[in-house]
Amino acid sequence: MIDLMILTTVLITSFCLTFFVLPAIIHKAVKFGISGHDMNKPDNPEVAEMGGMAIVIGVFGSLLLVIALHTFFGYTLSQNEIMVAMLTLAIIMLIGTFDDLFDMRKDVKTILPMFAALPIIAIAAAGSTMISFPFIGNIDFGIFYILILIPLGVTVASNLTNMLAGFNGMEAGMGAVMFGAVAIIAIIRGEMEAALIAVAMLGALLAFLRFNWWPARIFMGDIGTLAIGGALAVAVIIGNFEAVGAVLVIPYLVDFVIKAANKFPSKEWWGELGENGKLYPLGGKVRGFCQLVMKMSNGISEKKLVFLFIFFEVLCALLAIFLYGVIA
Repeated sequence: MIDLMILTTVLITSFCLTFFVLPAIIHKAVKFGISGHDMNKPDNPEVAEMGGMAIVIGVFGSLLLVIALHTFFGYTLSQNEIMVAMLTLAIIMLIGTFDDLFDMRKDVKTILPMFAALPIIAIAAAGSTMISFPFIGNIDFGIFYILILIPLGVTVASNLTNMLAGFNGMEAGMGAVMFGAVAIIAIIRGEMEAALIAVAMLGALLAFLRFNWWPARIFMGDIGTLAIGGALAVAVIIGNFEAVGAVLVIPYLVDFVIKAANKFPSKEWWGELGENGKLYPLGGKVRGFCQLVMKMSNGISEKKLVFLFIFFEVLCALLAIFLYGVIA
């Protein structure tokens, strides 16, 4: 049964925890030199990094509140699923933290999220191994689902959301739309635990967006970008609507294909700022989805670029809600 009051409480708690802890993180990050340059601004200002820690605090704090309600006040909840979700996210966030601090090799960072899937594999082994598809129905993948699809899903989702990034408000904005859609679908389908994970992420990302919107005061770093994909995978797996994740990451998949065609160039920004304040693909070369938009629009401001990608994600969210909240 879906308890909208509990979901609202989790949303507000996650938002408030993230919102109120971010100023302290910004201050400490700048003080200890944990910062980077905003390459899409004329003066390349120095901006605090690792803001994803605030997202971690918001998500974990709000989910721990739900567990407390379950333990001390008898609120009905599958505590195992929430604990497994938190453990999976904790591993992913640890990977992101280590990469932010020590800059891991890309191949190592790509593979490591597979290990974060182990807690989900354990709980899935005792649950359903079927995936629901619109117009087709349920398909049982058996042991292949547990040993292959789950770790692959967590790894792919984490890496995709980590790759399409680098512009003020893009990661948090697209992520907020994504988890808003997951929450709606979970509520419609009566999947309370998936809804709790989604609204916890939604609240944290909305609060983070306040500090990350143009001009950004803090970047989330890999601890945040990896967590967005990881949390998406966890929520749809626990909610047993895994194919929703595939719809929601369509913009990320387009970006992946373009970057794969360019053999995954090492530079992260691939854009240059014109005197008119618009962004253009570096050297006129398209190395990712963002650079394709820059070229097709003959230059675009960072704000408009981010708004456009959030709009792309809104379209994917509406499609996912239609397919899995209305038809399925």
